[in-house]
Amino acid sequence: MSPPSPPSPLLSQLTTSGFVIIPSFLSPAELTTLRTASAALISLSSSGHWPHVRTTGKQFPPWDPSLVPHSSGIWGVQHLLHPSLPLPQDQRDAFVRLYFSPKLLSLSREILSLPPNDDNNSDQGLVMELFNLLCKPTDGKGFELSWHRDDIPASASAEEEMGGLHKPEEVYSHTQWNLPLYQDSSLILVPGSHVRPRTEEEREADLYEPELEGQVVVDLRPGDLVFYDNNILHRGVYSGERERVTLHGSVGRADAGEEGEGVRRRARNVLQHGVGGWVEQADFSCLGEGGEREVAEGMRRRLVEMGRVAGEVGYSLVG
Repeated sequence: MSPPSPPSPLLSQLTTSGFVIIPSFLSPAELTTLRTASAALISLSSSGHWPHVRTTGKQFPPWDPSLVPHSSGIWGVQHLLHPSLPLPQDQRDAFVRLYFSPKLLSLSREILSLPPNDDNNSDQGLVMELFNLLCKPTDGKGFELSWHRDDIPASASAEEEMGGLHKPEEVYSHTQWNLPLYQDSSLILVPGSHVRPRTEEEREADLYEPELEGQVVVDLRPGDLVFYDNNILHRGVYSGERERVTLHGSVGRADAGEEGEGVRRRARNVLQHGVGGWVEQADFSCLGEGGEREVAEGMRRRLVEMGRVAGEVGYSLVG
């Protein structure tokens, strides 16, 4: 696999900085629809009617849904494509249509160095991954994530870090994005840290250090979209007062890491969240019987196959 020559401006910026913003990705009508569905789901989840949640006080999976609503709030809702999502059909469909929308998958293909899928009905390049929601802590208390890389533990040596980081000459095996439905400045990252080990200052700093040299607060307007390297040094700061509803998803490249530890690592990023338990029953019928549906079904099949090959994957990080 080799990147396109020359790389697109979108991919060039992601490769250089570790993140790239696409302004005004959503239309006002799309914003309204997704806000309605998300608000309903957050309400149901915070009252204990949807168990797949991220609970305050814990950063990484597995989370304990029995704590909600008794002793913990939630800062995230998992599995927006789950067939049993407790929402009206039109609201479940809104999440499906967004995740598999040609305009979103087109940007993902560009970042993953895949050619355009012009006929929109034979996409052999993409793998379905995650689609979740991040929200203001429902217990009204602020909650902060530590500085971290999503798939490299803080205990890693500089050599181990470099072994897990993206190499500029390689293609990306997957890409992830945040899509805020309200103004969002929760994501903080250190540009360029996705291609280098931590500095001594970064290694010695407290994981909850309020500021690292060179950090950037990613300030997004409603409907903006940011793609970022999931192993960039980053953290999240969640206000207990300021509204936050941010959709958080990822897709992968089918031919990356096809065997051994490569496929297990890729699968772990996805399957550690439990998506493998329901993905084969997910309902994509709202996409009709044409090209968009065929793309979605192909992405689903490739995720199922990745899980079959990978076997038991465990967790990327703990805490």
